Amino acid sequence: MVLSRIVLLFFLFMKFPGEEPKNRESFISPLRIPLALSAHFGELRNDHFHSGIDIKTQGTTGKEVLATAAGYVYRISISPGGFGKALYLMHPSGYSTVYAHLSRFIPEIEEYVINRQYAEKSYMVTLWPPKDKFRFNQGDLIAFSGNTGSSSGPHLHYEIRKADEEHPVNPLLFDFGIEDKVAPVIEELMIFRVGKNTIINDQTKNLRLKVSGNDGRYHLAGDREITISGPVGFGFKSYDLSSTSNNKSSVYSIDLFLDSILVYSYRMDSFSFSESRYINSHIDYETYVKEKNFFERAFVLPNNRLSLYSNLVNRGICNFTDERRHRVEIIVGDINNNRASLVFHVRSAIPRVDVSEKDDNRIMMPYSRNNKFVSGDMSVNIPSGALYDTLFFEFMKTEGRPGMYSDIYHVHNRYTPLHKPYILTIRPKEVPEGKSSKLLIAQSINGSQRIPVQTKWENGYLVAKPSAFGSFYVDIDTIPPSVLPIGLVPGVNLEGKREIRLRIRDDFSGIKSYEPIIDGKWALFEYDQKNSLLTYTIDPSRITRNTKHYFTLKVTDNKDNVTLFSCDFYW
Repeated sequence: MVLSRIVLLFFLFMKFPGEEPKNRESFISPLRIPLALSAHFGELRNDHFHSGIDIKTQGTTGKEVLATAAGYVYRISISPGGFGKALYLMHPSGYSTVYAHLSRFIPEIEEYVINRQYAEKSYMVTLWPPKDKFRFNQGDLIAFSGNTGSSSGPHLHYEIRKADEEHPVNPLLFDFGIEDKVAPVIEELMIFRVGKNTIINDQTKNLRLKVSGNDGRYHLAGDREITISGPVGFGFKSYDLSSTSNNKSSVYSIDLFLDSILVYSYRMDSFSFSESRYINSHIDYETYVKEKNFFERAFVLPNNRLSLYSNLVNRGICNFTDERRHRVEIIVGDINNNRASLVFHVRSAIPRVDVSEKDDNRIMMPYSRNNKFVSGDMSVNIPSGALYDTLFFEFMKTEGRPGMYSDIYHVHNRYTPLHKPYILTIRPKEVPEGKSSKLLIAQSINGSQRIPVQTKWENGYLVAKPSAFGSFYVDIDTIPPSVLPIGLVPGVNLEGKREIRLRIRDDFSGIKSYEPIIDGKWALFEYDQKNSLLTYTIDPSRITRNTKHYFTLKVTDNKDNVTLFSCDFYW
């Protein structure tokens, strides 16, 4: 049965876009330059939604960053990845703001941070200053833009959060000078089989179609009609542009209409960090893994608990069984109400008698309970809530290749997403004498790439908690990290130089720690993880001028392999 025709009551109780802030002018721009965005709030990312907006800084670092409202610094974060150098401000309005990937802070904050880093002997710190320590008025200078952390280029990552819950809010709900008159673009349609007996154009597989049109009006190429029997979900590939930037971003809103009845709505107003990983059920995960293309679903999987949906009828799933012609419309929009519409028609067909695929050699695993699978020296424990839908689990074992310490266990496939890690245990075939601590579980990608998984020993088994399905085996890491000094050789004269730089790398398990010492004292070397770069800004208040100095560096990887580097220099 397609849908109820009781439209009036449905629209009376329809949920509309999220409540807008009471004062849309609470915040000003965080930069003095014209605003252009490289990424929107809620943009689709690997395993998460983007929690702020990325503002272009004209291809350079060092732009002045301003407090967008009066408040105080309640948190300072320094990390070699992630947000890099970041400031967090609390405001009387009940919101907080975040400024990330900074190059440096204003001098008084910079001095406070460096003193704490030396006190803790760690570049990576999270600090919680007293609320009266750093107070600012709206428009005050607080920092300078940069490219630190996992940033892929100079920009400012800016967030507004609901302070009590730390939930990110779409900054574009506030008005601080970004205009947009460009409608989103719809590129492709995908129709997903939801029922085992579903037929789409006489095929028992999902259907992917190109879309034609422009200026917000789209249709299927040739205005073709689709024949469907049984329940399906609709999805699409789209992007949004703005008047000030050609960067492709995700859309803000999605509405699905069947015969003019709204059956699915999505608004990217606010979310919690705890639900951000639900992105893997919001998109077609298999297409993303294979192509790095994002197809968004306009229907909801059974265990997708993302809070951004509303007006759901049957989770947005459309069931075609009545031999009639139906009109389907997908409308996507940006936050400025520029919209694009895709309209197409479906001819409903009578369902066939059992055309479902056989589930031979597959084990049904409901998403709502714990599931366990054991095969010889390997076991898998999948907790309740880790799956987004009931899974027909597949498993295969192949012989390990030379250098591996187990067989290769193919745990389902890497195209099925997970919301939580599961427990994977493997008993190695052999344990090299004296090197048991160097063994770890690794994931093999296409037989050529290996990805380490954090591993521990437990009752004679190696135990790991992967966040993805795939092919796993036992590997070993006995190779220490590498240290490559840049212009730093024994006895070098660094007079007139401002920095000491080195590159540190590990070819497998990854860098766990580094310990730099100058003249017997810990020294602050900043770690740029994405470039494997350590940088020491020579500080005359901490080392004596016109003397010889002795530098040592200890670098340890995640399997406790160690490299020691030492060098004397004159400065």
